[in-house]
Amino acid sequence: MVDASALNADAHSALINRAALDAAIGAQGVGFQNAITDAHAHLFADVAVFVTTENVKQMQAVIAAVEEGVKFQATVRPELVEGVALGVFYGYDFHLNAHGAHLIEINTNAGGAFLNTLLIESQGELLSRGVSPVHASTSSARTDEVDLEQTFLEMFRNEWRLARGDAPLTTIAIVDEQPASQYLYPEFLLAKAMFERAGINAHIVDPLALQVREEGLYVGNQKIDLIYNRLTDFSLQQFPDIRHAHEKQQVVLTPNPSHYQRYADKRKLAWLSDDVLMRSTGMPQASIDVLIQGIPLTKLVNAVDAEQWWAGRKQWFFKPVNGYGSKGAYRGDKITKRVFEEIMSGDYVAQKLAVPGERSVLLNGEAVQLKYDARCYVYDGNIQLIAARLYQGQTTNFRTLGGGFATVRVVE
Repeated sequence: MVDASALNADAHSALINRAALDAAIGAQGVGFQNAITDAHAHLFADVAVFVTTENVKQMQAVIAAVEEGVKFQATVRPELVEGVALGVFYGYDFHLNAHGAHLIEINTNAGGAFLNTLLIESQGELLSRGVSPVHASTSSARTDEVDLEQTFLEMFRNEWRLARGDAPLTTIAIVDEQPASQYLYPEFLLAKAMFERAGINAHIVDPLALQVREEGLYVGNQKIDLIYNRLTDFSLQQFPDIRHAHEKQQVVLTPNPSHYQRYADKRKLAWLSDDVLMRSTGMPQASIDVLIQGIPLTKLVNAVDAEQWWAGRKQWFFKPVNGYGSKGAYRGDKITKRVFEEIMSGDYVAQKLAVPGERSVLLNGEAVQLKYDARCYVYDGNIQLIAARLYQGQTTNFRTLGGGFATVRVVE
């Protein structure tokens, strides 16, 4: 039997093949190479992360229970059900520790899947001699047994079929504000290349570059069939043209505002960690138990209770309801009185601390402990890919020496 914690504690274990990764980056062409700048020095971690089969089983069980919980909540809040598209690239972020897997966040426009695919495929030869990496919910198959590109393509095609049936999908727009300035712009290029290999016209555009016409949205003379939405204005209040086209069914938008409301609004975790509320919908107790065990208790913050929150702050992690990318998120034991007052006057949830796992890496010849989380990329309740992010500090970032996206290997 292999001990995952012992492997994670060994800074010499599962070093990635940097030369193979550099070659894979170079193979993407000059445009992609140029998009990998000095700012991306810590995009990819130096090591793989080890998790157990039990970790994976629990993450799968929590994801399935969340799906069930969302459906049961819709019975009492039917306004949360809108449209037929399922939403691409949900990200379920977990902290793994001695007490199991703990879901700390759900995202509905999770970044990194294409970059992690590049990383995994670049390490194929190395991984084939090691412990199996996880790529899918039903298998811990090796890279040559799972075609992630086809998996992702089929996901987008299914979003289209759900809305348009057998009509041809010809044009996709990957939309974000000032996309070339976004940190994950390199993965927009990977997505564009994937679509084009499949014979689909693909454009990376700022919302302001979309032209509004009576029958929908255009890029130049091409009508947009589907928008791969990477915007962080989840309600699209700042982008009324896109919202209007979506509501008029002039474009397929994935993910869309209803996906965010149903899954990623931080208040959702408060509902999914409240056994009384879940039981009130008739949800099976077995599924409730999975969620109570797998989601740290999450509560809405009310300034009326400021005194109690301050006294117990060290047990909690505070997150803005509509936050993203760890912006405005604070560990309670690190906050100042000024920041605490801002939290009390804002729209926040508080989540019981669930410590992240740790992975040892070599820095200047010395072993250093980094934190990590595990991100499950999920479509229609099924895990497509599991990756990790290594970091130092309160939250994940891409500024940590030796940190960044990491492959995940599963051991018994």
